[in-house]
Amino acid sequence: MTRARKIAVSTSFPLVATLLASACVGTLGDPTDLDQEQPTPGEAPAIYEPAPAALPRLTTLQYQNTLHDLFGPNVPLLPTEADTNPYLYDSIGAATTTLSELGTEQYEQSAEAATQYVFSDPLRRAVFVGCEPATPGDACTQDFIARFGKKAFRRPLSADELGRWTGIAVTLAQPDVWEGLRLAASGMLQSPNFLYRVELGEKNPDNPEEKILTGHEMASRLSFFLWNTTPSEALLSAAEKGELSTSQGIEKHAAQMLEDPRARDAIQRYFAQYLDLRRLEGITRDPQNYPLYTPTLKAAMLHEVQLLVDDIVTRGGDARSLFSSEETFVTSELATLYGVEAPGADLTTFVKVHLPEERAGILTLGAFLTMNAHETDTSPTARGKYVRERVLCQVVQPPPPNVDTSLDPPSGEKPTTIRERLEEHRKNPTCAGCHAFIDPPGFLFEHFDSIGAYRETYPGDIPIDSSGDLDDVKLDDARDLADLLSTDKRVGRCMVTQLYRHAHARLDTKGEVAAINDLEKAFAGADYDFRELLLAMVSHESFRTVSASSTATEQP
Repeated sequence: MTRARKIAVSTSFPLVATLLASACVGTLGDPTDLDQEQPTPGEAPAIYEPAPAALPRLTTLQYQNTLHDLFGPNVPLLPTEADTNPYLYDSIGAATTTLSELGTEQYEQSAEAATQYVFSDPLRRAVFVGCEPATPGDACTQDFIARFGKKAFRRPLSADELGRWTGIAVTLAQPDVWEGLRLAASGMLQSPNFLYRVELGEKNPDNPEEKILTGHEMASRLSFFLWNTTPSEALLSAAEKGELSTSQGIEKHAAQMLEDPRARDAIQRYFAQYLDLRRLEGITRDPQNYPLYTPTLKAAMLHEVQLLVDDIVTRGGDARSLFSSEETFVTSELATLYGVEAPGADLTTFVKVHLPEERAGILTLGAFLTMNAHETDTSPTARGKYVRERVLCQVVQPPPPNVDTSLDPPSGEKPTTIRERLEEHRKNPTCAGCHAFIDPPGFLFEHFDSIGAYRETYPGDIPIDSSGDLDDVKLDDARDLADLLSTDKRVGRCMVTQLYRHAHARLDTKGEVAAINDLEKAFAGADYDFRELLLAMVSHESFRTVSASSTATEQP
C-alpha cells in the first residue's frame, strides 16, 4: 500500500537562506539559477548564438575504439594519457586538458605498436594496404595514403596533404617501401588531425557570425557522440553525398545509428559519467561493520544501475523515472540488502523486482548511497551535494582551503547524531551557506547506512530523523524526494543541459540558452524519451554550428 505523502510548499525561499546559499551555489559555468534562464511569460524568447568550437582530443575509449576500427580487434593497445573529467565529463576534459610531454610519447609508442602489428605480418599488411607497392611513391603508395588518410583524418586528404604524406613514405622507405608506408601511417596516427576532433566548420553565407560544420565534420561529431568511435565508411559516404547537411538527413542517419549496439554502449558510458559511477570502484567497507558488503555486492550495485538505465532508455520510458522508479534489478545479495523477495536470483543472476515502500529511484539504491557515504558513517553533505549537482545542475563551490571539513567524532556519555554534529558546521559563518543548501536534502537519506541498508535507529537505539527539504519544500525522507523529482521540471532540464555539455565537450554559454530551451521543449514533448532527446540534440542547429569569431573555446 502506498502511504500518504505530504509536500508542503512555501510561497518563497527565506531571504536569509537565499543570501547564504548565493555564496555557495550556482549553475555550472553560470551563476544564475536554471529557472531564471527560461523566458518568463511575455518576455521575448532568447536568440541562439553559437559558441566557439571546442576541438576535443579523442578520449581514451574513443582512441582505442578507433584503433580497433582501423586495424582490427587484435591491435595492441598501449597506455595513453588518462582522461580527466572536469564538470563531470571526459569530453570536456579532452577539450580543456593540455597534453603532457609523456602523453605525446605515449601516442608515439602506441602508433608504432599499432603499425608494427599490421606491417610485420606479410599477409596482414597485404590485406591492410590493398595493393602491392613496387617502388616508393608509386600508384599503390598514393592510393593507400589517400584511403588510410581519409579513414584516419575522417575526411579526404587535400592535394597538399596527399603530396606531403606520400613524400614521407618515399623519404622513409628504408630498408624497403613497406617501411615507408608503415612510418607514414604511424605519423598520421600522431597528427592532430587524428588525435583531435577538428570540427571548425565553413562560412555560413546567410550568417557571417557563424560557421556550419561540413558533412565530414558532422559525420565525425555524430559518430563520436553516438558510437564513441570514428565514422564508418557508410557515414563518410553519406557526408560526401550531402546527406548530413540538413537536419532531416542528420536525424535519419542518427536514428539508424541508434539501432546499432555501439549506441547502447555509448549511452551506458554517458550515464556512467552523468551518475559518477566510476567512484564506486574505489569504495571499501569493513566487513566486520558491514557484513553484507562484499566485492560481488559492489559489482552488483554497478550492474544494477546499468540494467535500470538500459531498461528505461531502451523501452523509451520517461528518463526522469530513473530518480523515481519503483522497480529495479537485483541479485540475491542485493535482494537481501533491500529486504525483497527475488525468486530465481543468485550471485550473478539479476531479476526484476518491486522495491520496498521506503525506496524509489536510483538515489535509494546501493550504488548512490555507498558512493556518497564515509567508510564508517553516512554523509548527508555528500548525498545532498550529489542531488544538487547531478540531478538539478547546480554546483556547490568547494570549501575555502583553510576550513576543516571533517566532523568531530561523538564525544561524552550521550551519543550525538550526524545531524547534531553537522550543526556545528552550520554555526561557522564560513560553512553555514553551503551546509544550509546541501545538508537538508542530504538528511532525507539518513534511514540508509553507508552501504544502503535500511535502518530505523542509529547505534544505541537513537531514533533517526530523516526529515529535510529541497528549496523549502518540506520532505519526510528519500521516498518523498523521489516523488517530488518525478515531476520536477528542473530534472528534465538538467538532463538536457548535462547531455548538451557532454555532446559539445564544453559548458553551455549564455548564447545557447535558446538551444537548451528548444531541446527541453522537445524532450518534454516526447514524454522525456531519452532516445528522442538524442535525435533532437543532433538535428538541432546548435549541433552543427560554431561561432565564426574563434576556433577554440576558452578554458572554463
